[in-house]
Amino acid sequence: MMAQSDLDLKEAALKEDLKFYFMNPCEKYRARRQIPWKLALQILKILMVTTQLIFFGLSNQLVVSFKEENTIAFKHLFLKGYSGVDEDDYSCSIYTQQDAYDSIFYVINQYKQLKNISLGTLGYEHEGSGLKICKQQYKKGTMLPSNDTLSIDVSTETECIFFKPQELAGKKAELKLNSSFFNLEFYRLIQVEISFKLKGIALQTIRARELPDCYAFQNTITFNNRAHSGKIKIYFDSDTDIQECKDWHIFGSVLQKNTQYILAFDGFVILSCFASLILCTRSIVLALRLQKRFVNFFLEKYKRHVCHADRLEFINGWYVLVIISDVMTIIGSILKMEIKAKNLTSYDVCSILLGTSTLFVWVGVIRYLGYFQTYNVLILTMQASLPKVLRFCCCAGMIYLGYTFCGWIVLGPYHEKFEDLNTVAECLFSLVNGDDMFATFAQIQQKSTLVWMFSRLYLYSFISLFIYMILSLFIALITDSYDTIKKYQQSGFPVTDLHEFLKDHGGVGYRKEQTPMQLICCCRRQQSDDNLILIN
Repeated sequence: MMAQSDLDLKEAALKEDLKFYFMNPCEKYRARRQIPWKLALQILKILMVTTQLIFFGLSNQLVVSFKEENTIAFKHLFLKGYSGVDEDDYSCSIYTQQDAYDSIFYVINQYKQLKNISLGTLGYEHEGSGLKICKQQYKKGTMLPSNDTLSIDVSTETECIFFKPQELAGKKAELKLNSSFFNLEFYRLIQVEISFKLKGIALQTIRARELPDCYAFQNTITFNNRAHSGKIKIYFDSDTDIQECKDWHIFGSVLQKNTQYILAFDGFVILSCFASLILCTRSIVLALRLQKRFVNFFLEKYKRHVCHADRLEFINGWYVLVIISDVMTIIGSILKMEIKAKNLTSYDVCSILLGTSTLFVWVGVIRYLGYFQTYNVLILTMQASLPKVLRFCCCAGMIYLGYTFCGWIVLGPYHEKFEDLNTVAECLFSLVNGDDMFATFAQIQQKSTLVWMFSRLYLYSFISLFIYMILSLFIALITDSYDTIKKYQQSGFPVTDLHEFLKDHGGVGYRKEQTPMQLICCCRRQQSDDNLILIN
C-alpha cells in the first residue's frame, strides 16, 4: 500500500510538472506567477539586434559603395577605350597587335601620372612595390596556318619586368620600355598580366560620424590570349583590403563620442544575448531532466518504453534556434566592436554572423504566434509536410540534374545561358518559376538545325514536366498536409502515450483569480483546449 501511495504521489507530481512544461508563458504566469522572462527578453532582443543590424548595414553600405566606385574608377583610368560597361565576364577586348601594345603602354603611362589625373585619394604603395608586368607564353614553336602545319612546345615560360613609381620618369624605365620584353610573339603568347597596388582613404565615413578607413587595392589587369582566336579579352580584378589607419587626427567632430555610444550599445546587446543563451540552455537542461523522469516512470509503471515521438516533444527546437542565434550575435557583435574600433576589418564575416542571427531571431517570433490556434497552422503544416517534401525533392532533383548535364553538354556551345553548369542550373530554376522563357527560346543560335530542334524538345519537355507536373505535385503535398492539420484541429490530434498520460489530469490548483497580467496575455487559450499539446 505504501509503495502504491508513493507511486501515485510521484505520478501526480510528474503530471503537474508535465502540464506546466507544456503551458505557454501566459498560462505559466497564471498557474504559478512565473514571470515570462524569456518572452520579455526575446522581444527586447528583437528590437536591439535589428537596430544593431541597421547601424552596421548603413556603415557597411559606405564600405561597399567605396569599393565599387573605386573599381569603376580604376577601369576608366587604366583600360584604354573602356566604355563604362563590361562586355561579358571580362571588361573589354582588343583585336589587333597595335591595340595590344597601346593598351599595355597606356596602363604604364596612367600609373605614372596617377597623382596628376586621379580624382580620388589614391597613392602608391611605398614598401618596395610598384608596377609588375608578366608575360606567359609557350617556350618555342612555329605555326603556318596556310599549310596546316604546327610545331610547338606546350611547356610554358613566364618572364616579368618591374617598374618602381619613383623610377618611371627616369632613363632606367625608358630602357626597360624599349627592351625586347615588349616584343610580343602573339602566336606563342598565352597572357600578359599587369599588377600594381594602390592605397586610398575613405573620407565619406566622416560625414556619417565614423572613423575613416584606409584601403589597399591590389589591381590586376589580364590580357587573355589563351584561345588564340584573334580576340584578346581584358580582365580587370581589384582585391580590396581594409586596413587600420596608422596615424590619424580629426578635429572639429564628435566621432569619438559617437563611437563610444555605439560600442556601449553593442556591449548591451552582448549581455542580453548572453542572458538569453543562459535561460534557453537552462530550459533545455530542465526539459531533458523532465523527459528522463517521464521515461523512467513510464517504464516503472507500464513496463514499456516511451515512443520516439513523445521523447521529441520535450526537445524544444525553438530554444535550439535561439541558442544558435545568440552565439552568432555574440560573436558578430564582438567583431563589430573590433571593426568599429578599427582593430579588425572582417566586414564579410561580421555581416554573415549578424545577418543570419537576425534572420533566426525573427523566425523565432513564429514560436509565440504559434500559441494562437490560427497562426499555429503554418508551423504544424511545415512540420508535417517536411519529410514528404524532402523525399519528393530528392526524386525531382535527380531529374533536374539530368536536364542540367544534358543542357550543358548539348546547348552549351550555342546558348550563353548553358555555357557552364552553374549557369545552366540557374537558368532551369528560372524557367521553373516562369522567368525569362521567351528569351531562353529566342537566344539559341540556329547554326545547327539538329541542335535547334533538340533545344525545342529539351525546353518544352522540361517546362511541361516541372511546371505542370512536378511543381503541381509539390504544392499538392503541402496542401494535403494542411488539410490533415485542419482536420486534426477539428476532430483532435492523434493520441500518443504522453497525451493519454496527461488526459485525466485537470490541473487542479492552477486556476487563479483574474489579474491585470491576463489583459496583456492575449494568447490565452480556451480551457477546453488545455488538454491539447501543440507541437513545440
